[in-house]
Amino acid sequence: MDTASNPGTDLDLFLHGSLFFDIIFTGLPSAPQPGTEVWAEGMGSVPGGIANLAVAAARLGLSTGLSAGFGDDAYGAWSWSLLEEQEGIDLSRSRIFPEWHSAVTVSLARGGDRSMVTHGHPMPVSAMELIGTPPTSKAMIAELALPGDEAPWWLATGPNQGRVFAAVGWDPTEKWDPAMLGDLEHCHGFLPNHVEAMAYSRTSTPDAALEALATRVPLVVVTRGVEGAIAIDSTTGERARVPSLPVPAIDPTGAGDVFSAGIVLGTLAGWPLEQRLLFSTLCSALAVKHFGGSLASPGWGDIADWWESTKLRARENAECRDIAKRYGFLDEVLPQHQLNAVRRAEATFGLLTEAEAHYRTNGYKPLPPAR
Repeated sequence: MDTASNPGTDLDLFLHGSLFFDIIFTGLPSAPQPGTEVWAEGMGSVPGGIANLAVAAARLGLSTGLSAGFGDDAYGAWSWSLLEEQEGIDLSRSRIFPEWHSAVTVSLARGGDRSMVTHGHPMPVSAMELIGTPPTSKAMIAELALPGDEAPWWLATGPNQGRVFAAVGWDPTEKWDPAMLGDLEHCHGFLPNHVEAMAYSRTSTPDAALEALATRVPLVVVTRGVEGAIAIDSTTGERARVPSLPVPAIDPTGAGDVFSAGIVLGTLAGWPLEQRLLFSTLCSALAVKHFGGSLASPGWGDIADWWESTKLRARENAECRDIAKRYGFLDEVLPQHQLNAVRRAEATFGLLTEAEAHYRTNGYKPLPPAR
């Protein structure tokens, strides 16, 4: 029999998607070739796929619900435990399916990019059957679908649900059918990268794509990689353009998900558009500095650490002074999140020793005497 948690309460953000168990290798001296063995400098194991977005949102203090299928193997059990117990994600619309194994992705991170090998099988039930009646939430992030495909689960969520932020995946056919955008009329926001935005809007520049897409949905945010991000919010009349933050990128896995979580947070909080873009760009930059996909997502503690370091370096460094000036709004925002100053976790797979579990909970204090 399928197993599931008890139904949860209202949420800030509700998500549905495919879960993967990611095994990530970093620091590769060269790309693997047939008949060779390459030793990696680092390795981590984390829940991936839709878990990247769920963890990123939860780390930022959004009460987050996730609907996903979990395998009944060690990978699935560990992912469930980590997401529910460590990250505080509501899994009441998720299930562990007997005799169904976890999808696994091996990611090779090298040169600021990654290559992936994945194996998995379709979930035993449809999204609608898995989710049932969605919990009420302030926001949802969902992928668009082509006409004729199975109707998106979120279209049937009812008028009392919150804002829908739409995303699109890479089109392996590279046809980029504009019909994919048909459901944007039901959405509040659209969050493509510049390649997707230009391809679906049949335009030749990111700015032209932004203008075209802004006629279809109230909020459009187009990410441009090292060129930063641009956006239009027609509900407020704002336009914004921000640069990226230059950082040494170790693993870009999940960077887009972290960015999207920041946009949702800032939108729900009513921040100005430029602040939303700056904050999301910061979160994404902090994530790619570490390997681990979902578990590289920064929490408010990581953001506070970066801000204090940046202000200190701004005293002697002109570039840091410019960055500190742009991010001055953090002095007002950070005190509101002091109680949620979590920090990123290690990307590891295994059981904690008694001492490790104690230190995670209590900090570096002596263990209680054995009884």
